[in-house]
Amino acid sequence: MKKDDKIYVAGHLGMVGSAICRQLKKRSFSNLITRSHSELDLTIYSQVEEFFTMEKPKFVFLAAAKVGGIHSNQAYPADYILENLKIQTNVIEVAWKSGVKGLQFLGSACIYPRLAPQPIKEPLLLTGPLEPTNEMYAIAKIVGLKLCEALQKQYGFNATSIMPTNLYGPGDNFNLTTSHVLPALIKKFHDAKSSGAKKVEVWGSGKALREFLHVDDMASAAIFLMSNYREQEFINVGSGEEISIKVLAEKVCSIVGFQGKIVFNNSMPDGMPRKLLDSSRLRNMGWTPSISLSDGLESTYRWFIENLECVRK
Repeated sequence: MKKDDKIYVAGHLGMVGSAICRQLKKRSFSNLITRSHSELDLTIYSQVEEFFTMEKPKFVFLAAAKVGGIHSNQAYPADYILENLKIQTNVIEVAWKSGVKGLQFLGSACIYPRLAPQPIKEPLLLTGPLEPTNEMYAIAKIVGLKLCEALQKQYGFNATSIMPTNLYGPGDNFNLTTSHVLPALIKKFHDAKSSGAKKVEVWGSGKALREFLHVDDMASAAIFLMSNYREQEFINVGSGEEISIKVLAEKVCSIVGFQGKIVFNNSMPDGMPRKLLDSSRLRNMGWTPSISLSDGLESTYRWFIENLECVRK
């Protein structure tokens, strides 16, 4: 990518899209195109087609998606598969037909089998049953990466896919109904501290192991890969470190300053028992993350405090 190339970041108001925009601007890319959902509904093909005809972007980061945690995925499975399939298919197909020079599709580590051998290597895709609590979202993401592979194989379209691990950071979703585990913990402990509550309930046993990557590190990897990776196969993006939900909850509790008790609700699902990506292919290309989990948690909580009014909406 050249500094003045026209770059479209789909989903720029979300945590991932906004991080990609920040990192592009930090690197002096000056010709970014963005549209809010009210300006461009990516689930409507005609609107996507009109946008690409008018703007003619050279590169596309497809970060737009319907995302959420276990509760939301279980409550709205049809929405998760329908909306994501529409967004992905519309943008990828129109980008290909429009002659875009490079498209990057952002997937998710949930594409892998629930009991995949750890750490999870890319060839393990489709080798076993998916995690039931987010199966529809995972299927949509698998379709997106396979569409990119098919268009590259059949037509030579430079469409690549990256599969990030669990992400967190500024701009995250802290709504307890739809959020992922880490922002939910921040919100729960902050609310409990503010209200003087004696305990905080955390879903599951606390034994599940997860890998977390700060969204600014993910954005850095995305830009690196857009410039250096043109392979048909998708590639993992992770931190290489894992932590139990119990220890994570204790870390968040300490950072927030909550003095009460943590209670784990064993009647609620843990999700996948373990999910650690093997990101050796990316590491071997020369990219490594730079933000530790401790530093990332502290900066994310500072952002949360500074944006409380926005977070409450």
